[in-house]
Amino acid sequence: MDLAGALVGMVTLSPLLALLWLAVVVESGLPALFRQRRVGLGGRDFVLFKFRTMSVRRGTEDGSFDAGDNARVTRIGAFLRKTKMDELPQLWNVIKGDMSLVGPRPEVRQWVEAYPERWATVLTVRPGITDPASIEFRNEEELLARSPDPDRTYREEILPRNLDLYEQYVATRSFWADVGILVRTVWVVVGK
Repeated sequence: MDLAGALVGMVTLSPLLALLWLAVVVESGLPALFRQRRVGLGGRDFVLFKFRTMSVRRGTEDGSFDAGDNARVTRIGAFLRKTKMDELPQLWNVIKGDMSLVGPRPEVRQWVEAYPERWATVLTVRPGITDPASIEFRNEEELLARSPDPDRTYREEILPRNLDLYEQYVATRSFWADVGILVRTVWVVVGK
């Protein structure tokens, strides 16, 4: 399902992907894609792809965390984040086998190491582009931007709740549940 869905998505969306790539380049130059090391299945690192939504800063590919910091977000980047279209290049991660369409969101190692015993369970499945936590925390950036201490809010409030949802997903996942999550994700994104 993952490979077929990702291939159909890449082919169908290729004109949109090309247009978004061009929009990022015209506004803020190359590279148009943001690459960042994330932790995947079995605790192995992989490179996650997204459209770049912020001005370029060295070092972010290893997992820097700018929680709630919107100062570097570009105009096209704000649009991409709001519509979640910045995530579309992850279809390539699905084709490569690093990710699934549905599964717990992959995290940077800093946050995996904050709760290693919980991540040990979560990392028994392939990470995904969307999951119940992505739907519940679709406004995560706004929550972090309002926080006086975004790192602490992420570590002590958002990440533990995400892990609750990830563990529940791992325990109850099924083909039809994944289809439901995909439908709900589209509904939430389009309904915004």
